[in-house]
Amino acid sequence: MSASTQLRRQRLGAALTDLGVEALLVTTLVNVRYLTGFTGSNGAVLVLADGSAVFFTDGRYRDQAAEEVPDLEHVITRDLIGGMAERADVARLGIESHTLSVDAHARLRELLPSTSLTGTGRVVEKLREVKDAEEIDALTRACDISTRALAGLLEGPLVGRTEREVARDLENRMLDLGAEAIAFETILAAGENSAIPHHHPTDRVLAQGDLLKIDFGARVDGYHADCTRTVVLGTADDWQREVHAAVKASQAAGLDRLRDGVPVSDADTAARGSLEASGWLEAFTTGLGHGVGLEIHEDPFVAASHTGKLTSRTVLTMEPGIYVPGRGGVRIEDTVLVTAGAPEVLTTMTKDLLEIG
Repeated sequence: MSASTQLRRQRLGAALTDLGVEALLVTTLVNVRYLTGFTGSNGAVLVLADGSAVFFTDGRYRDQAAEEVPDLEHVITRDLIGGMAERADVARLGIESHTLSVDAHARLRELLPSTSLTGTGRVVEKLREVKDAEEIDALTRACDISTRALAGLLEGPLVGRTEREVARDLENRMLDLGAEAIAFETILAAGENSAIPHHHPTDRVLAQGDLLKIDFGARVDGYHADCTRTVVLGTADDWQREVHAAVKASQAAGLDRLRDGVPVSDADTAARGSLEASGWLEAFTTGLGHGVGLEIHEDPFVAASHTGKLTSRTVLTMEPGIYVPGRGGVRIEDTVLVTAGAPEVLTTMTKDLLEIG
């Protein structure tokens, strides 16, 4: 990782110069991992505008840091804020004000009375939107494990088992296929429960005629997959076919706008426009999509209010749904790589309505 993390710190250094600060204290752990490769639970990094950096952690992680962060100077201390303040010999210091605690900010003010502390917004998160080759590889492997696990699960049997049992089965399949962990708690919802967007699996028994909504993903090398498929147990009713077809068309319309240089809001407009045309827009009550990477939900978020444009090598989801309380719901979600042309869907599994016997 050292070559990739060095390039990431250089990109950050250039961004800091544009922001008018000489260095940035990175204290958000997921951003520390992105910039250094460190996976422990207590660490920080001081990145200067020239791309150089110093890494901080405590004695519990001395050996782990030596292995994971071999290319930086290490400062081993229980007092990360104090240690960073000693090394932050600059007039204008950037801080991650969106995550830095009030107490930590006050302590920095006390320790650095002559230094201007400047919030730099989500500057690292913005860099994380565009994935490098190592990140895309990890995401691709996570998506492959996820869809292979689901394909195996759908071979059955499913009817007569509980939501909780089937969800754990799917998660174990992902682990057996090489996932380091699940990306998030699996949402597996049968029948009327499928109308609940973020349903937690229960002891509800799967039965013939149920819609079965499965939102799941594997994590590989810290990177998350996110996929949803909805199937029918047995033969689908006409209303189930209609709802599934409307969601599938909406997703296709949104996916088509996930291209380099296209406004993020265009995907939202296209997907919602499709649902409006089919008469189901009012039944869509969740967000349409989000970035995915070291976090399951990260920038950018697909919404009408987003004012930016998409960039090649951004990875995000497209997940319209229709939720009919008391009857059931359908969601179709893919993890997608933005390119200059057609987007590359990483969760390569059919989106046709499967009728599972």
